[in-house]
Amino acid sequence: MSGAEQRGRLAVAAVWLLCVAVRAAHKSELGGDVPAAIIYHSPMLIQRLEELLNDANTSDSTLRVLSSGSEEVKVFHTHQLLLSRQSEVFESLFDNQTTVTLQEPVDCALLFEKFIRYLYTGEISIYLSQAVPLHQLASKYRVPALRQGVTDYMKNHLVSESNQGHVVSWYHYALKTGEEGLQESCLQFLAWNLSAVIGSSEWISMSDSLIVSLLQRSDLVIQTELELYNAIEAWISRKNPGVRVIEKVLRSIRYAMISPIHLFHIQKTSLVLEKYYSSVRDLFFQAFQFHSASPLHFFKYFDVNCSMFIPRNYLSSPWGSPWIINNPARDDRSTSLQTQLGPSSHDISKRVSWNLLFSPRWLPFSLRPVYSDSAANTMQSVRTEDGRPRLVITPAMSSSDFAGMSFQKTVLVGFKRQQGKLYVKHVYNFHQSTDELADFLAQADLQKRTSEYLIDNSLHLHIIIKPVYHSLIKAKK
Repeated sequence: MSGAEQRGRLAVAAVWLLCVAVRAAHKSELGGDVPAAIIYHSPMLIQRLEELLNDANTSDSTLRVLSSGSEEVKVFHTHQLLLSRQSEVFESLFDNQTTVTLQEPVDCALLFEKFIRYLYTGEISIYLSQAVPLHQLASKYRVPALRQGVTDYMKNHLVSESNQGHVVSWYHYALKTGEEGLQESCLQFLAWNLSAVIGSSEWISMSDSLIVSLLQRSDLVIQTELELYNAIEAWISRKNPGVRVIEKVLRSIRYAMISPIHLFHIQKTSLVLEKYYSSVRDLFFQAFQFHSASPLHFFKYFDVNCSMFIPRNYLSSPWGSPWIINNPARDDRSTSLQTQLGPSSHDISKRVSWNLLFSPRWLPFSLRPVYSDSAANTMQSVRTEDGRPRLVITPAMSSSDFAGMSFQKTVLVGFKRQQGKLYVKHVYNFHQSTDELADFLAQADLQKRTSEYLIDNSLHLHIIIKPVYHSLIKAKK
């Protein structure tokens, strides 16, 4: 073993032994009768480890990092013992050699020093643009703690602002690398905020498979189905996918949820539909039939149990209404709204009235806490188990007024406003037969002004009532 290798191993070993000694002393004190006094020097130890990085006098190994497409080489003086403890890949690379040459993509090479510094200190700062290359490095060199940390960062920053958007690219990356949790988080975010995504640069960047996956969902949050059709038409015109993909996405539009006057307009003006109308002719014909007849009569002859007749989460006024609750930690609130009985033109003039009641804890007024900026100021008499935010939605009409119909109640909870847009943090669903949401805001802390569920000290909700037609016995044809 060379002198440099010996010095490197001794330097790292000295720091590690110091850590072990401190922990052993701590354990010994805890075993006695006298209460232990903890001396906390962990930051100092981390600083000592960080100082070892690129210290040529104590290092016993060298990393040479080449950037793809460039002759630039970055050299790092490292310590085999430390890197091998953090990464089994480095342990293998340093087997019988002290100098290792690595080839990395440009974005990964730029962040390699940050990555190596994490291996020495266990600490790293991340920006949106750095998430993917850092995840790639953590995956390549098998550093599971960092890989999970970056994955969690990405899940928690889907709503963050970025110049070009990042959720779609993160979804495609997660799909490629098999990060199923991140993939589902991205897909859910896109579904719940699709109306906002449609107006951004990310919409055109969506892959064929992502568009197809989204269109299968009934939980898409959009203004109207017409908005979705117009966005799909723009996507087709810009991306020019294959014929099979175009036909598949066009057949995924729920034309029965579009009014006849707008269906006629699409037929006359859509260049995409002009070219591919034969692939959706049957759906248009069925949609016109749906709007021209009584739903009770229509469903005697056609199958209601298909996505074409299931509304998505539409934000337009016939389907629901926003509800902003100021100071939600203190006051009970009530309101009412009216929704369209059903999507069929036969029901367009019929309305269903609903009564809404919100209570912060369902407790007597005298026991309800006031806002505080710290948990310490919250009234101690109010415990989590004493109550929780509650939301009750009940029809103000007799069930006989909407025979043959049931309703799904959907509550969107606004997250935070970015560039003037409100994003959806959570979606709650419950059926007509249930008046109250069982787990509504169960984890929310509405007593804090800094609560992530509040925007300017207000709770932003959007109530959606989705009519669902009952299956009927079909008439003989």
